[in-house]
Amino acid sequence: MIKVAIVGATGYTGEELMRLLLPRPDVDIAYVTSRQAAGTPVQSYFPQFMGLIDQKFVAYEADKILPNVDVIFLCLPQGVAMEMVPEALRYGVKVIDLSGDFRLQDTAVYEKYYGIPQSAPELLPQAVYGLPEINRHTVKGAQLIANPGCFVTCSLLGLLPVIGADFIDQSSIIIDAKTGVSGAGRSAKISNLLTELGNNFYAYNPLTHRHIPEIEQILSLEAGEEIQVQFTPHLLPTERGIHATIYVNLKEDITEDAIRALYQDYYQDEYFVHVLSEEAGLPQIKHVRGSNFTQIQVKVDVRTNRLIIFAVIDNLMKGASGQAVQNMNIMYGLEENLGLTQIPLMP
Repeated sequence: MIKVAIVGATGYTGEELMRLLLPRPDVDIAYVTSRQAAGTPVQSYFPQFMGLIDQKFVAYEADKILPNVDVIFLCLPQGVAMEMVPEALRYGVKVIDLSGDFRLQDTAVYEKYYGIPQSAPELLPQAVYGLPEINRHTVKGAQLIANPGCFVTCSLLGLLPVIGADFIDQSSIIIDAKTGVSGAGRSAKISNLLTELGNNFYAYNPLTHRHIPEIEQILSLEAGEEIQVQFTPHLLPTERGIHATIYVNLKEDITEDAIRALYQDYYQDEYFVHVLSEEAGLPQIKHVRGSNFTQIQVKVDVRTNRLIIFAVIDNLMKGASGQAVQNMNIMYGLEENLGLTQIPLMP
């Protein structure tokens, strides 16, 4: 039995973790923490869990919680997790951090994009970047997982098969990505009100988004050279889902079928990544809603000599909580898809 604590459990990622872990007989959700909701029954706060959990939210007290759990999921704002992780590791507890605190290895870059100091830089060398499709073996032995960002996951899975390939111009990558409003978190914001977002669509943080250096860090590591990308996120008037359209200039002639075959070969053993056939058309966020799956399609524009990659994920699943559970499964030597075989919700 794996005993877990979900810290910061009243947000969307904490809620999603409960949805995924409550049905599992091999997992005991020992603690769900929240400062604001401490003392409130979980099933009162989240009525969809009625009859499934009898616990109340509790305040986070390290000396009471850490000796009694095997792993903690940190669903916290940036800057908070790094204050908690050192003590958790001293207790021998595995940590899966869903914030951005341990994703960037360069502290100066972290401080530039997040606007706060990295207070636990000594832990960065042991923080494993939790994208299983490239780091499965290091995830398995990790004590600290930096769960990837949602836009980053979608963008990387779309690009990884061609990074390092001779036929693309790696200096030409443009990522045009859209997310549902749950990607902005659960806190009250005027811009997230139905009257503001309904029948609306707009870009935000086009030059300063925190996921830019994260995408560039991983692509550069995979390519063996520095890569910069043009990344522009947009907000959709829908609850969940990410759609990324990625443009890359081609340096030589290559057919669409050849590139699709390359993608299919790269992901042939990946349960959660589906490369669509030409007949399947283009991916849609509704086709992965509520699931841990990724769908990818590729197109070659012969006229402009450009590769266009389309990728979709559910931002709360493969982009956050689903991937966190996938990482937990790997850390404990379990089947990677255990508890993650949900069929996407359609319609």
